[in-house]
Amino acid sequence: MNRFDGGIFLENIEWFDESGKELVRRLPQQGSGEIKFGAQLTVRESQAAVFFYKGKACDCFGPGRHTLKTWNLPLITKLLSIPWRGDSPLRAEVYMANLKYFPGLKWGTQNPVAFRDSELGLIRLRAHGIYNIQIAQPVLFINSLVGTMGKMDTNAISDYLKLVIVSRFNDYLGETLDTIFNLPGTFDHLSEELEKRLAGDFARFGLRLTHIYITSVTPPDEVQSAIDDKGRMSLITDMKKFMQLKAAMAMEKASEAQGEAGAGLGMGMGMLLPGMFNASLSSPEKTATSDEKSISTCPDCDNQIPGDARFCPLCGHQQLLLLQCSNCGKNLTPKARFCSKCGKPAEMKKQPVVCLKCNTENLPDSMYCNQCGSNLG
Repeated sequence: MNRFDGGIFLENIEWFDESGKELVRRLPQQGSGEIKFGAQLTVRESQAAVFFYKGKACDCFGPGRHTLKTWNLPLITKLLSIPWRGDSPLRAEVYMANLKYFPGLKWGTQNPVAFRDSELGLIRLRAHGIYNIQIAQPVLFINSLVGTMGKMDTNAISDYLKLVIVSRFNDYLGETLDTIFNLPGTFDHLSEELEKRLAGDFARFGLRLTHIYITSVTPPDEVQSAIDDKGRMSLITDMKKFMQLKAAMAMEKASEAQGEAGAGLGMGMGMLLPGMFNASLSSPEKTATSDEKSISTCPDCDNQIPGDARFCPLCGHQQLLLLQCSNCGKNLTPKARFCSKCGKPAEMKKQPVVCLKCNTENLPDSMYCNQCGSNLG
């Protein structure tokens, strides 16, 4: 709710945000007006007022009651503005900025983004969270984002801020995280570092990012199933007994089938499954002996590894040479921006990137498209 009492009398200007979502409101709302000399402006503790006169930001007012000074005089201005049909050319308006915290704004990936996991390979991830913002510089915010609009709320800028957060999060996750198995227990640290990276992006428009939280980072359903299977396999200590148990459960289910066909199926499964499981248990030993013929040494830790391995199982050193650190000589992964051993920066993109697939313009240093998830390399 806003109050702007005009006419031939002096104005009382004040503003109340009933929705709780408005960042800025212009008074008078219909456009610039003839704010008269001596008009009273009331600003609350959680507000700031920017006074525009003759198209320029003349002053910014804090909490309290203020007297506005213009050349619009009651009655006299109406007579002098007859050549302009009684409409004074001395235009003036007040922009009221809401300085309170705006909490609980949501961010998240519209489409899954690609992530190269050291254990699972190339997978797609979805991430979601919330963040809080506050207007830190009212004049900069009004001149850079609001312009001449009558009002602006959080819905008007949330889409843009969401794209900025997702872009910075994608790059940061690719630089620091090795595998999604290391995600549990790191959300607080990821949030703190992401907030530092985004501080400059928000400050450019007079905003302050007070807090950002990561609520979830989830892979696709098939990857989650593979993770669950890996967890169940780690609980099995005797594979032979486990296979015998599975065979017994299969025979029990087959015997529950009705009719002679079910009974015959149960008997057949009971005769075939033990031999199949014994063969599956004995076959890895034969293949293991054949793989022992090609053995190589890791150049980073001198560990003996299979000749066709792409990564050392002991230290994770990449065996396929695509890019090498100029400082320590460690092999780097494709599109790596920092060396995982010495931390020195690799070659970085400095110009904004346009996706060749969907023609979407991305922020500088982006590695993956925010719209379609395509690799921008």
